[in-house]
Amino acid sequence: MGFLPITVQEMQEQNIEQFDFIYVSGDAYVDHPSFGTAIITRVIQAAGYTVGILAQPDWHKTESFQIFGAPKYGFFVSSGSIDSMVSHYTVAKKRRSRDAYSPGGEGGKRPDRAVIVYCNKIREAYGKIPIIIGGLEASLRRFAHYDYWQDTVRRSILLDSSADMISYGMGERQTREICDRLAAGEPISSMTDIAGTCVLVSEKPLDCLECPSYERVSVPDAVGKRAYAEATRMQYEQQDAFAGKTIVQRHGTRYVKQNPPAEPVGGAELDAVYALPYMRTYHPSYEAAGGVPAIQEVEHSITHNRGCFGGCNFCAIAFHQGRYVTSRSEKSVLDEAVKITQGKNFKGYIHDVGGPTANFRRSACDKKSLCTNRKCLAPRICPAVKVDHSEYLQMLRKLRQLPRVKKVFIRSGIRYDYLIADKDPTFFEELVRYHISGQLKVAPEHCSDRVLDYMGKPHFDVYQKFYQRFFELNKKFGMNQYLVPYMISSHPGSTLEDAIELALYLRKIGYHPEQVQDFYPTPGTISTAMFYTELDPMTLKPVFVVKNPREKAYQRALLQCFNPKNHALVKEALIHAGRPDLIRVLLPSIRGNTTARNRKKK
Repeated sequence: MGFLPITVQEMQEQNIEQFDFIYVSGDAYVDHPSFGTAIITRVIQAAGYTVGILAQPDWHKTESFQIFGAPKYGFFVSSGSIDSMVSHYTVAKKRRSRDAYSPGGEGGKRPDRAVIVYCNKIREAYGKIPIIIGGLEASLRRFAHYDYWQDTVRRSILLDSSADMISYGMGERQTREICDRLAAGEPISSMTDIAGTCVLVSEKPLDCLECPSYERVSVPDAVGKRAYAEATRMQYEQQDAFAGKTIVQRHGTRYVKQNPPAEPVGGAELDAVYALPYMRTYHPSYEAAGGVPAIQEVEHSITHNRGCFGGCNFCAIAFHQGRYVTSRSEKSVLDEAVKITQGKNFKGYIHDVGGPTANFRRSACDKKSLCTNRKCLAPRICPAVKVDHSEYLQMLRKLRQLPRVKKVFIRSGIRYDYLIADKDPTFFEELVRYHISGQLKVAPEHCSDRVLDYMGKPHFDVYQKFYQRFFELNKKFGMNQYLVPYMISSHPGSTLEDAIELALYLRKIGYHPEQVQDFYPTPGTISTAMFYTELDPMTLKPVFVVKNPREKAYQRALLQCFNPKNHALVKEALIHAGRPDLIRVLLPSIRGNTTARNRKKK
């Protein structure tokens, strides 16, 4: 079928006089089902509508948004696969030079706060034409939200963008309904009832929950921050497609109205989404620039599930995709794998069969409604959770047997706590034997149980049990694989003493992390609410938060104390903590190869 049009010439070649819809994206156009733009535009096309893509338009010029003329029904707008502010700035608020979602990895192809900028340009060009915003950037800013880059609470993106509607979360169902109702002649102003959307209304609905207003939560004092924490808790508690209620938040004289989430797309419906005619690569116009780097990690990868019941507080998946897990059928996954093997760049390796959490195939338990007062896996796994890898394992076995397939790897993240809870050892054994490319990435994040509680992660003994079993299996099968544990420094609740404890643990196991992620406060997470308010939104109890740049640098340096560049800072941190006795312990002479040190010592 070919790519969707991104130029006037392609529009004419496909004999399209006027698009029904135009999709504006902050990413270069990659027609692969790992990219939200590709999925939503193909869903629009499959519903019988024509759609053109404005990929990374020049936001300095209104004319850039007018090249196709006005669409018949409206615009869909997204910043792309990644939040534009995260794309542009490090946690230290330094400008990044590269953008993996742009041709040749070139930075500067999208503006800061891309959704807002794009929408305002569309308004300049076309006035009151319907505009629907979606994707990660819009979804996570649907209510008043703390903005780390300005260190203030901003109002809902609906107001700053002047858009008519937010399609939040996974958008297939609401996108089809929006398209059909617009095509039927219904004004978008009357579409206030669509599940999975947010709109502005002038009157508060009768049957709804009202969280503290923008005016209350935006005041940076103790009262305002407590109100912000209360609003966060209420918003999270209603992210249930089956039991969630409508939520409103007043902004001045109007209300942001969030309808309950759309029911998760799963089964045959999800299979149909992944069976759409994706070209599975970037648009050929980017070839001269060297392509789009972001395709490299996913070109030969398969997404088999959606949603996550892991419940990590620093992760936005629960607020975006939701906690319900839905999966594609085995046949759907195998069909996609066959397409991958037929690609010209395929070398025999399927790089990933995963999703938000690779080893989830179904929701945690048989309950239809989600628990609002507990997590499924932390601090201990809930007794109601059904741990079962058999279906996933069967699918992996069939993938391994496909012609031209040499190896099938899992890279997108294994929940080690869910894995170690499986009484049947078969999946763990086959994971180690067949599905690890030398190293397995896992995410214990910290070793302090108190910090892990703030993160919403299982207690550390669970990771230690997994760690021990992993290397036992490596020894059993005569393999020499190693773990790459992800760690977060300066998460809310983490003190300097906690960072020292983690540094001592890393030294004990001989692991020298080349990369450490400082906690990055992004909209839509519980941890970000903790960072801003210094309160736990779920309990309203105080939380220690390190905000001083020097003290944050201490925590990061401690986790990389093996690096000579950090030695002075580590000494300063230990003296500051009253632990000069640990200087000789954490700062021995550093020799040898880092990769070798990351391996389990035999």
